[in-house]
Amino acid sequence: MFHKNIKLVLAILIFAAAIWQFTESNIGNGIFLILLTFIPIFLYYKNEYILLAFLKLRKQDFPGSKIWLDRIKNPETALVRKQQGYYNYLNGLMLSQTNLHQSEKFFKKAVELGLSMDMDLAVAKLNLAGIAMSRRRKMEATALLNEAKKLDKQNMLKDQITMMKDQMKKI
Repeated sequence: MFHKNIKLVLAILIFAAAIWQFTESNIGNGIFLILLTFIPIFLYYKNEYILLAFLKLRKQDFPGSKIWLDRIKNPETALVRKQQGYYNYLNGLMLSQTNLHQSEKFFKKAVELGLSMDMDLAVAKLNLAGIAMSRRRKMEATALLNEAKKLDKQNMLKDQITMMKDQMKKI
């Protein structure tokens, strides 16, 4: 994995080589190099290890996903802000399977950094509500559940939200 700024420098160098190929009348090579420029730019905004971790997560392979996430050594320098949010979101999902209280810091950091999709933000807030409920913080859990309900526009989390509200009535 390259540093995020190295990816941009690589894209600029490939683009410069494309311009040079155009000046040498090698139009085919220039077009190919311009198309090749889009790969480092894409990987600047969508980190390759996070993409592979999401792929493993879709297959319910949590240890495999954790391996890909662990390959990111320093997320603050290697990732843009939104990707740092997804790094923390995925780590929170991994830890929520084993240790709820430790996953709370990752979910809070993911919400703070921001996530691109409302559904991911709703899942993070739903998990935070579950953690707050397990710690007997009913007011915080209620606020987080209401925020998750607002973010869930396709009603995919409707059952989980109603189940958590029913459990909160018992507290």
